[in-house]
Amino acid sequence: MRIVLIEDNEMLANGVEKALRDQGHAVDWLADGLAGDAFLASSGANLAIVDVNLPGMNGLEVIRSLRARGDQIPVLILTARDRTADCVEGLDAGADDYLVKPFEMAELLARIRALARRRGDLRPKEVVIGALRFDHGDRSLLGPAGRIELPRREMALFEFLLEHRGRISSKDAIAEALYGVGADVEENAVELLISRLRRKLAGCGAEIKTARGLGYMLDA
Repeated sequence: MRIVLIEDNEMLANGVEKALRDQGHAVDWLADGLAGDAFLASSGANLAIVDVNLPGMNGLEVIRSLRARGDQIPVLILTARDRTADCVEGLDAGADDYLVKPFEMAELLARIRALARRRGDLRPKEVVIGALRFDHGDRSLLGPAGRIELPRREMALFEFLLEHRGRISSKDAIAEALYGVGADVEENAVELLISRLRRKLAGCGAEIKTARGLGYMLDA
């Protein structure tokens, strides 16, 4: 998933960002509420983690602005405010979950997985393309010979291409989805990932096609 983290505590943000990237997520970190609101309005995300006490624009205003635009992405509030009234205010502002600092990273990751499952409720649990079967629930990919094991980054790439199947996705769009906007990624990183994934999908009735100068497309 592509996750936007809006948090002004640099040390905490670095820790959360590393943990999320280790799980194969792309992360965009903003340390200011105004910048975070502008980023969400222009670039979007699959999920947002928002602190409440932010410079420029507080987190509740960021969430209200997001919902006012009709954006329904899952939002997790991350804050030191631990009163019941604060939690209620955050949820009423449009957040989907509320986690109080300090917290265990394992709990944060579990809550993100839960929000991701909730986000996927409107899509089919299993998707079939060619001889491949992908289960959104446990992120398992099955081919004619059984389960296909993919490292986290390759799984994130497959999920992105599957979500956009039948459509060409540019190399830049793929890089942003996998690493975040403006991430320092080597020019051939996407090409290498595509090559590795393409080899693992060989003989499964689905292929990653290359449109020269345009990008890549997963199709049966």
